[in-house]
Amino acid sequence: MAGSSVGSPSGVGEFGSGGAAAGYRPGATLPFGAEFRRQASRRRTQLALGFMVLLPLIILVAFQFESGDDDGGGRGEFASLADLATSGGLNFTLFSILVSASFLLVVVVALFCGDTVASEASWGSLRYLLAVPVPRARLLTVKLLVALAYSGLALLLLAGTALLAGTLRYGWSPLTSQVAAELTPTEGLVRLLAVLGYLAVVLLVVAGLAFLLSVVTDAALGAVGGAVLLWILSSILDQITALGVLRDFLPTHYSSAWLGLLSTPMQTDDVVRGAISAVSYATLFWGLAFWRFTRKDVTS
Repeated sequence: MAGSSVGSPSGVGEFGSGGAAAGYRPGATLPFGAEFRRQASRRRTQLALGFMVLLPLIILVAFQFESGDDDGGGRGEFASLADLATSGGLNFTLFSILVSASFLLVVVVALFCGDTVASEASWGSLRYLLAVPVPRARLLTVKLLVALAYSGLALLLLAGTALLAGTLRYGWSPLTSQVAAELTPTEGLVRLLAVLGYLAVVLLVVAGLAFLLSVVTDAALGAVGGAVLLWILSSILDQITALGVLRDFLPTHYSSAWLGLLSTPMQTDDVVRGAISAVSYATLFWGLAFWRFTRKDVTS
């Protein structure tokens, strides 16, 4: 029969299981390295990472122009922190982390995680990525991993630059703080690494929220700004003592628990609670993002 060739062995190799083209492997689409390099070429990535390197240098230069008559007007506490910052490279690194943790790092993480999907939608390139075809779950997974990688890199660049610049300028001295006895440089470095690790875990909440908003909206600015504003709102609510035990469930309630890692002896109770809270919130937000994206109609 004329149509018998349709089911002939010569046509078997054209399609794989499930009707996919022969040789098609979903796990091989959109490699992590390719997406990482593509994001590295973007101006916002270069500017964000560049500012992480520049900030400690700006602080270092600012200390050189510091005058000795700025202790008035309620700035005595800040002045004492500045005095500690100039007493060694480890202390300068701690100061740089302290002034960046509550807002700057939040913005940077929200930028990397909130811009990743929404920007593709706003450019109209998201549907073409899915038409390659890249499975939706893999697309989100790769973009999330790349965003987290750049967020971690930003944190390391900030701390690494501060440690290098501070050590070259102020020397390799013991770590001192207002909540702990003096720590040897080796122990102080370990404590700083623990602080960075905890901050990375806490910032997963921002990453999860920004990523969820990036999937929900096509406006990258809305995703980034929304994540930052909700974080600020949570921080404000956490200051309202009338909320009582409800504050314990806010994602920002344990955001400053890393200070316990610097105390003598080390206080880790709130650190553990904060890590559990952050991972729980981040998992919830990421789960909602995957659930939403795998079901939405992508038209942009």
